[in-house]
Amino acid sequence: MLRVLQNTIALLSLVCLAAAQGSTPSPGSRESLNDAWWTGPLLAPNAGTLPPGHLLIEPYIYDVMTQGFYNSSGTRVSSPHVNGYGSLTYINYGLLNKFTVGLLPTFGYNEPSNGPGSAGIGIGDLTVQGQYRLHLFHEGSWIPTTSVNVQETFPTGKYDRLDRPSDAFGAGAYTTTLGVYTQTFFWMPNGRILRTRFNVTQAFSKSVNIEGASVYGTSQGFHGHASPGAALLLDLAGEYSVTSHWVLAGDAVYRHQYNTPVTGYSISNPSQSILINSGTSQYFGLAPAIEYNFNSKVGVIFGTRILPTGKNTSYSITPAVAVNIVH
Repeated sequence: MLRVLQNTIALLSLVCLAAAQGSTPSPGSRESLNDAWWTGPLLAPNAGTLPPGHLLIEPYIYDVMTQGFYNSSGTRVSSPHVNGYGSLTYINYGLLNKFTVGLLPTFGYNEPSNGPGSAGIGIGDLTVQGQYRLHLFHEGSWIPTTSVNVQETFPTGKYDRLDRPSDAFGAGAYTTTLGVYTQTFFWMPNGRILRTRFNVTQAFSKSVNIEGASVYGTSQGFHGHASPGAALLLDLAGEYSVTSHWVLAGDAVYRHQYNTPVTGYSISNPSQSILINSGTSQYFGLAPAIEYNFNSKVGVIFGTRILPTGKNTSYSITPAVAVNIVH
């Protein structure tokens, strides 16, 4: 994990060196918005919308390396150490002027250090979304691009009746997420552009029926349900245009999730009720990254999400790579 972080820092240093060797516009000039190409930071979605008829595809591949098990859908399963290999793909389509719809399919494979890995590549939970743009940034204005985003996550991933914990890929809950996304541009003293995003989302989940061993800490023979707590996520992100091709990016995130109570009984002793409380959890995290944009429509990004140990949250580091294609 330390080696991944060291490699990320080394790459950032190389790009900064390239910036110092002649990427600054001539005195008195500044970079044009048309000359700045972007892929987007690792974590914060775009506040803009696609023109009608245009398509964006952005597949991510990552490895969640953690003490304590966070599967490909972000659900915690107790385990000493796990590599959670996963993929998430943004598939967005400009349906109407100012309105974009999309799908976010996920897949994963979990490999714990002290037990068998997943039986195979598993399907995670599927998210559908719609995003409506309220305002578009214009140079010279202080008002950022602003959009509202609504997501619905469907429990398509396996989460209970587990023969092995590593076969868990979902949360089992129908989850509605409401978000406000913003994006704006600043010109630095050297004329280069800094693009920033600030996104706020709140997720609400319905109750989940549980049978047997599950991602909620239940064991074989359990029968009951869980009520996942609401989750708040704040994401402040920035991208610095070193050149038209090279961009330095980073996210700073905060997540708070309320208690998830699990209630039920064991079929071996149905007269005795079982109550499990997860407690509230929260974390602060960072995600430095580097982008290379071949042109205004195709780019790649490599970076690492770093989550220090937080309240009811284990330390994890997640290297990730993605390709962004707009057509």
